[in-house]
Amino acid sequence: MRLNTSLGVYTAQEAQAYSFLNDGGNKAATDCHSNQPQGTDVVSTSTNDIEFRSVTKNYGSVTAVTDINLTVPKGAFLALLGPSGCGKTTCLRMIGGFEQPSEGTVLIDGREMNGVPAYRRPVNMVFQHYALFPHFNVEQNVAYGLKQMRPRIGSTEIDRRVAEALEMVRLGGFAKRRIHEMSGGQQQRVALARAIVNRPSVLLLDEPLAALDKKLRSAMQIELQTLQRELGITFVLVTHDQEEALSMADVVCVMSAGRIRQLGSPQEVYDRPADLFVADFVGKTNRITAAAEADGTTLRLADGSAIVAGKRLAPGDVIAALRPEAIHLTRKAAASGASFKGTVTHRIFLGSSAEYAVSVPGLGDFLITADRRSMNESDLVEPGEEVFLGFDPAAIHVFPASNAQTRTREQHHEQGL
Repeated sequence: MRLNTSLGVYTAQEAQAYSFLNDGGNKAATDCHSNQPQGTDVVSTSTNDIEFRSVTKNYGSVTAVTDINLTVPKGAFLALLGPSGCGKTTCLRMIGGFEQPSEGTVLIDGREMNGVPAYRRPVNMVFQHYALFPHFNVEQNVAYGLKQMRPRIGSTEIDRRVAEALEMVRLGGFAKRRIHEMSGGQQQRVALARAIVNRPSVLLLDEPLAALDKKLRSAMQIELQTLQRELGITFVLVTHDQEEALSMADVVCVMSAGRIRQLGSPQEVYDRPADLFVADFVGKTNRITAAAEADGTTLRLADGSAIVAGKRLAPGDVIAALRPEAIHLTRKAAASGASFKGTVTHRIFLGSSAEYAVSVPGLGDFLITADRRSMNESDLVEPGEEVFLGFDPAAIHVFPASNAQTRTREQHHEQGL
């Protein structure tokens, strides 16, 4: 869809960016005489830039997010991670002011933001497709928001701040370049410069790397981390890419079906998933159907074999989750630890490593990630070979079997959105 504005014809996202950067257009000139963010002061901890207090958002009969409680410390790099329809973009839009909560309160820097429009919030946003103005050059795109501020900023100060922002994103020599002359990665940096030039307290990133190829995406992940550390402001990233979230953020918020499933450091979320959904969604995992026996330590598997769990368990049906890299692929049975015997059915060569699909009688298929030189006898194992899968039982994460049923219901919810 394309919309008409006073400056031409834009996509809906470009028009939204125009409104966001335009400081409210004519309204800002008539009823806003200061660039200070509006909002109501409330009792809040000064160590947090963003707070959600029991926030729910409804779209008619559909509930996008339910009872969200979240605090984001000042200077944090937060990733909102989850599948499509989980509510992460809705949360981002409520921070930015593009949506208002149906219930609850959103705070930025201790000020209640309910009802405060986007252009009066101390935030800026980098859109998924950048939303750059095609008839402006790089310098004009970056300067646009500054020129709309009231009271007006002098042209010398605007030039200085634009040059500073372009240097920060390594585009110092590109001020006069036209947007269509820039590569995808360069356009993304222009969008970043435009977002940081107004010196926001919070920078919102709506899947900004989705349109880039894998190599450029990896390079931009490093650049975003570096930029965030240099600026020292809070970044909030929305993504469905687990690798992106784990590699860039220092706090990861995993969402599903409009709720927060786990909030923690990337290492904590990956190594100690709160439930089966997190274990499945963040990285790869092997599921093993089992039953925890009455002694609280024994897992009885579907093929009748047993392993000793690394922690005490409540008796009942469970799902054991085991990461592919926690399994050691060998041609001989391991002297210690748990071990399964199976047959390699597929191999995917990844350069420095390889992924193997191994069929284990009575237990199903397993995915194993192995360093290609981890085996003494040969560089790679061939499909059709019999192998042993060894692992430390302490590496298993055990969840109630009811978690799997809950995950199925959530998938239906997300698809319904």
